[in-house]
Amino acid sequence: MSKSRRPSKKIPPKKKKGCLGGLFWLGVKASVVFLLIAAVVLLGYYAWALTFDLRTISDMRQRSAVYDKDGKFYSRLAGENRIVVPFDKISNDFVNALLAREDTRFYYHHGIDPVGIARAVVRNFIGGFRLKEGASTLTQQLARNSFPLGGKNFHRKMIEAALSYRIETELTKEQILEAYMNRIYFGSGYYGVETASQAYFGKPASRMTVAEAALLAGLIRSPNRFSPFNDPERATRERNTVLGRMLKLGYIDEAQYQTALATKVIAGPRPRSTPQENWAMDAIVRDLQLVIDQDQLDEGGLKIYTTVDSDLQKAAEGAVKQRLREIEKGSAFKHKTFHALTNEEIANLAASPFLQAAALAVDNRSGGIRAIVGGRDYEYSKFNRALLGQRQVGSSIKPFVYAKAFEAGLHPGDPINDNRLGPGDLPAAFRKYNPANSDNTYRGLLPAADGLVLSRNTMSVRVGRIAGFENVANCIIRAGIASNPPRYPSICLGAFEATLKDMTAAYTVFATGGTKLQPYLIEKIVDAENNVIYRATKASVPVLPEQSARMTSSIMEDVLIRGTAARSRALGLRHRAAGKTGTTNDYQDAWFLGFDDQITCGVWVGFDVPEKIMQGGTGAELALPIWVDIIEANR
Repeated sequence: MSKSRRPSKKIPPKKKKGCLGGLFWLGVKASVVFLLIAAVVLLGYYAWALTFDLRTISDMRQRSAVYDKDGKFYSRLAGENRIVVPFDKISNDFVNALLAREDTRFYYHHGIDPVGIARAVVRNFIGGFRLKEGASTLTQQLARNSFPLGGKNFHRKMIEAALSYRIETELTKEQILEAYMNRIYFGSGYYGVETASQAYFGKPASRMTVAEAALLAGLIRSPNRFSPFNDPERATRERNTVLGRMLKLGYIDEAQYQTALATKVIAGPRPRSTPQENWAMDAIVRDLQLVIDQDQLDEGGLKIYTTVDSDLQKAAEGAVKQRLREIEKGSAFKHKTFHALTNEEIANLAASPFLQAAALAVDNRSGGIRAIVGGRDYEYSKFNRALLGQRQVGSSIKPFVYAKAFEAGLHPGDPINDNRLGPGDLPAAFRKYNPANSDNTYRGLLPAADGLVLSRNTMSVRVGRIAGFENVANCIIRAGIASNPPRYPSICLGAFEATLKDMTAAYTVFATGGTKLQPYLIEKIVDAENNVIYRATKASVPVLPEQSARMTSSIMEDVLIRGTAARSRALGLRHRAAGKTGTTNDYQDAWFLGFDDQITCGVWVGFDVPEKIMQGGTGAELALPIWVDIIEANR
């Protein structure tokens, strides 16, 4: 009997110990390493974020504002067109519109919004990544608008995120919103919500309506494309999108929504966002560089109160242009007339080839410059002839000659010889000096006053000798006209050069009764913290005794009634005034300087390179019409 065989026990194959477990722990280790590396990277970016000075966020340069004599806004200096305002000066409707448009979870995240990122990823994926929806929070936008973080890449996004986290850690939500709303660009050259509100709606940001707030918030993603100045229809569409979001989020109710929707977007006239470019602003900028530091100018945010009368400035510029055009139309004018030049022609010009003029008006009480025109067209020639143009003053100097003679004892009614100079009229050293009268006539003995009223050259030289040529020269120096005038007979006929500004300032002597006022443009400067950092010191210098100054002023009134400027009435002068014409040899320079009870005004007409303007081109013919226009415009 055979033995039965025991079935053999099947031995399963040996398991490889630790295979799956090893993979698991390998994954754990890799994850830890990855997280450690990520943590180090994140810490590195955060450490980098700590190097930024967060004060930069609220350090926004504003263009300094310039105001006229009445405290009305006149212009701004160059720079970003921004007015910084505190959070409580901004409409709450705009804050809500901004959050509805840009960051609905602003109060729930800490600078980076994971929910927003996830939502953007999903929507971009569903849209085939054609929508390109962003997920930047307001804080991230503020970070990249406040600091130079580089281009659009992963590195930029990482430092932006780290910086946003730090901003949220160190600033309150209100501070972040305030900085953002003041910094953001709203198109058409306007930075910050206050400037944008004033430009688009003509009102401060605190008074925006729901419709206006939504429109402004709608501009942010594409400011110039959505600007109501550029495309009112698109601006309306974006506004309505924001209004819909505000309704959905409960920021406005149905009635407010419907009212805002029904509000028509009307693009008004585009306000001037660039600084005015004219002679007044040119002179103001020059003076600013003399009275405050460049660092203060660069910082911006200044309020610069000036003496400029904005209406008179405009009138003076218009008078110069109009009257020069009239001169050019006359048959006696033989030069090329003014026309537009190309940029290349302007660049190659050493001096303007066209007839030019300058005008300056000064307040008789303070010396404040009310208007200043340095040429006929600032765009084509920025040389300021009122301040910098040195020209022979001619007969306009004669009032000072007569005033010094009256001081020496001459009376207006005393007879003075009008004939050609002869033996004994001048010291031996000047015996050969023998000027002619402008009309080549000689009338014998005339009252001294007539020598000034009728601008007689031979009489004026004789009067100058009575005054003393040295005394006349010292008076001219004290009046600030010239630093070293000639001490010989030709001084009486203005054979030396001066600027229009200095001549006009000197003529205030006759308007005030003997005291010269120092012209100035800047009344005071207030910094961004409302501290007065500069205030004008109104300087004056006694030049003549009151009696001789008043006597001369009275005679100068006759110049406008029966003298060389008698045509002033026909030109439109309607009130009491006084002045003196000035014409140089061969009609190369034409002047008129004079005053009424309010302002002293000077006008010069001529070419940059001296040449004969035209036959008969006297001060009365060429400069007086501009002067009358300005004097009358000030009434």
